[in-house]
Amino acid sequence: MFRFQLTSTPQAPTSPRTGEFETSHGAVETPVFMPVGTLAAVKTLLPSEVAETGAQIILVNAYHLYLRPGHELIGSLGGVHRFMQWHGPILSDSGGFQVFSLDALSKVTEEGLHAKSHIDGSPHLYTPELAMEVQRSLGVDIAMPLDHLVAPESPAAKAREAAERTIRWYERCRESAGDTPTFAIVQGGVDPDLRRWHARSLLSLDPPGFSIGGLSVGESKDDMWAMTALVNEELPVDRPRYLMGVGSPEDLVNGVARGVDMFDCVLPTRLGRNGALFIGDGRVNITNAHFAQQDAPVDDECDAICCREFSAAYLHHLFRNTEMLGYRLATIHNIRYLVRLMDRMRGAIREGDFDDFAADFLGRYRAADPQVRAEQRAKWERRTRQRSSPGNAPGPGG
Repeated sequence: MFRFQLTSTPQAPTSPRTGEFETSHGAVETPVFMPVGTLAAVKTLLPSEVAETGAQIILVNAYHLYLRPGHELIGSLGGVHRFMQWHGPILSDSGGFQVFSLDALSKVTEEGLHAKSHIDGSPHLYTPELAMEVQRSLGVDIAMPLDHLVAPESPAAKAREAAERTIRWYERCRESAGDTPTFAIVQGGVDPDLRRWHARSLLSLDPPGFSIGGLSVGESKDDMWAMTALVNEELPVDRPRYLMGVGSPEDLVNGVARGVDMFDCVLPTRLGRNGALFIGDGRVNITNAHFAQQDAPVDDECDAICCREFSAAYLHHLFRNTEMLGYRLATIHNIRYLVRLMDRMRGAIREGDFDDFAADFLGRYRAADPQVRAEQRAKWERRTRQRSSPGNAPGPGG
């Protein structure tokens, strides 16, 4: 079961919007961030702790679970929901990213992905049909097809070949999907014409949703947002749009501004385990010496257990002594931060003041490069002034 409906009226295809999709394991409000549990576990956390952050849906990786412990075993034990004791919706990534990330261990042919396991070196032929068999066995609520991703600097002919293969593979995945809702993935690198052609070519296949792949893999932020907006201009407004592998706070705001509904990324959990915490004004490292005596939460706006019950000094102490509790608290904090951010963005969209919210957030949120952040805020302010000028028609909310 999968149904999606908008709960707001976007001004344009690339405007921020709210929606809701229904699955066999519950409904999800969008825009939404999905914590990543690659191996059927969000690292260091119990499923109940992930649920307590307010996370509505999580992601698992079909390719990794195929390698170990095996999809057939998980299926025989009742599927991935029962296996990991997560009772909400689950989306699975097929493993197409491994075509890209494990390039030294893999080779792509029309048949599929010829790969050596990064675990034991054993050879595997991972086809579109097998990718869907794995996801059916897992019993996920939303599946991703096997796609062919290439680096953004790839020659035009190689990018075109990969995009064409992605369409053929999607058709094969659809034939093998059974009742599992399977999104289409729009590829095309940073070539505007190829991206537009690929999006339009997938429309005729009438997928239940669209993923935007092949971004956040080394291209510039300007290229990433230009491609995101271009693709969303081509996609139907009544289907969800999922920007794959994106999860920093400022990127979530910029993505929602361009009409994206769904996001996932390992960033908040990975950063948390390394002592980097999201707070209202940016990102801080809890191992810095100035936290050693701070008898106050690391973020007084946070309502998660990390800041509700413990001081920054205590969290600093845990990290300085490599105590596992520190990794767990920081991970909970970062996921909760992103969940709250998505809540606030949905509220701002409903109230009609998303542009003001985004300008304020991007202006306050510190980045490694302050100049980049200042430029982003200036762009938001220019767009806001243009929209409020007499005689200007409402434009995209991005």
